[in-house]
Amino acid sequence: MTQVFNMADLSTTSPEVIMSLAAMVILTLDFIAPKGGRDWLGYLSILGVAGTFIVLMRQWGVTQAAFSGQYVSDPFAFFFKIVFLVSAALILLMSIGYLKSERIDKGEFYPLILFATLGMMLMVSAVDLLILYIGLEMMSICIYILAGFMKRERRSSEAALKYLLMGGFSSAIMLYGIVMLYGLTGTIGLREIASMISADTVSNPALILGMVMLVAGFGFKIAAVPFHMYIPDVYEGAPTPVAALLSAASEVAGLAILLRVFLVAIPDLQDRWTLLFYVLSLLTMTVGNVVAIAQSNIKRMLAYSSIAHIGYLLIGLVAGHELGISAVLLYTLIYALMTLGAFAMVILLCVGEVKGERIDDFTGLAQRSPLAAAAMLIFLLSLAGVPPTAGFVGKFYLFGAAIERGYVWLAIIAVINSAISLFYYMKVTVAMYMRDLPPQGLTLSSSMPLRVALVVTLVATIAIGIYPGPFLELARASVVGLW
Repeated sequence: MTQVFNMADLSTTSPEVIMSLAAMVILTLDFIAPKGGRDWLGYLSILGVAGTFIVLMRQWGVTQAAFSGQYVSDPFAFFFKIVFLVSAALILLMSIGYLKSERIDKGEFYPLILFATLGMMLMVSAVDLLILYIGLEMMSICIYILAGFMKRERRSSEAALKYLLMGGFSSAIMLYGIVMLYGLTGTIGLREIASMISADTVSNPALILGMVMLVAGFGFKIAAVPFHMYIPDVYEGAPTPVAALLSAASEVAGLAILLRVFLVAIPDLQDRWTLLFYVLSLLTMTVGNVVAIAQSNIKRMLAYSSIAHIGYLLIGLVAGHELGISAVLLYTLIYALMTLGAFAMVILLCVGEVKGERIDDFTGLAQRSPLAAAAMLIFLLSLAGVPPTAGFVGKFYLFGAAIERGYVWLAIIAVINSAISLFYYMKVTVAMYMRDLPPQGLTLSSSMPLRVALVVTLVATIAIGIYPGPFLELARASVVGLW
C-alpha cells in the first residue's frame, strides 16, 4: 500500500503549516482575550507572516513534491509565495490604524487575511486541479467575508454580495472546465493531463470547450475584460486594505495558477490559447485605461488601473517561453509594491469624515505634506511606467518580450495605453500640486505601522527601478523547469 503522508511531506509544506497555525492561534486568542484594542493581534499576525517567510527561505532553489505529487515546492511557487507574504505583511501594517479609524477593529480581520494568504500559497504549489481549486476557494471565501467587513455600510455589503455571486459563478465555470479535462484524460494532475493529450485529441471540441471554460473562469479571477464588471464596485465598497489585498495579491494569485495550468497542463493547445489571451490582453488594457479616465473615486480609478495592468501582464503569457514568463513574474512583484503604496496613501488620508477615496481629497496635499505628495507622485509615475521607477522596468521587459516574439503591434498598443494612463494618474497629481489647500485643512493618519508600509513600498519602488538586476535574475531562475 502506498503511503499517502510522511514527515517529508510535512517538511515540504512547512510554510503553509506555520501560516495555518498562526491564523488559528490568533483566531483563538481573539475569543479568549479581554475586550479592548486589537492592535496586538495585528502585530502578532505580522510575526506569523515573518515566521512563515523565514521557514520559506529554507526552500530557496529547492524542488520537492509532496502528497503523492499533488503539491510541489519549486522556484515558481517560491517566487509567488514571497510576493504573497510581503503583500500580506504590508496589508496588515496598513490595517492596524485603519480598522480603529473606521470603528471595525475586530480581531477576526487578521486571521482572515492569513487564511486568504494560505489559500494563495496552496494555489501556486498545486500541480493537481483539485488542490488548486481548494486553495482558490479558501482564498475566495475569506475575501468574500473581508469585502463586507464594514457591516454598517450598505456599499460594503453590496460589494461582498457582488463578489460572492460573481466568484461563485466563475468557480462553477472553472469546475466545468476541470470536469471536461478530467473526462477526456482521466486525471487531474497537470503533467498527467499534458501527457494524455495527443495529436488526435488536440482538435477535440470537448477539449477546446474545456480550455475556453478555464480561460473564462480564470478571467473572472484576474478581472480580465469582459469578466471584470464586478471589480470596481467591490474595490469601492470593500475596506481599503481589502481592496489592496484584492489588487496586489488575489489577482496575482489567479494569474500565477493560470500560468501553471496553461503552460504545464495544456501546452499542446498553445496556438489556440495564445490567440485568446492576445485578444483578452488588448481588451483588458484598453478598456481599463479608457474607463479609468472618467473616474472621480480613486479606489474605482485604481480598480480600472489594476484591470489595465492585468492586460499588460497577459502580454508575457502571449509571448510565452522563458523571457515572457520571467517578465510576468518580475512585473507581479513590482505591481504589488506600487499598488500597495497607492492604497496606503488612500488610507493615509482616511481620517474622520474624510475617507481619502475621492481625487478631490488629495487637494493641496503638497502644501500639507510635501513628502506624502512626493510619495504618491512616485507611485503614480511607477504605475504609468515612467523611468526611473520600478514600473518602467517591468513594462520594459514585458513589452520587450512581446517584440522579441514578433508581437510588435501588441507592444505598440501597450505603449499607447501606458500614455493614456498618464492622463488619469496626473489628475491626482494636479489635485496635489496645483490646487490650494482647502480652508478646513487636511489631516493625515498618525498610524506608525501605516507609515512603515509607505516607506517600504516607496523605497522598493525606487530601488527596483534603479537596480533591477537581482530581481530579474530571481524571476528568471523561478521559471526554469516550469514546463
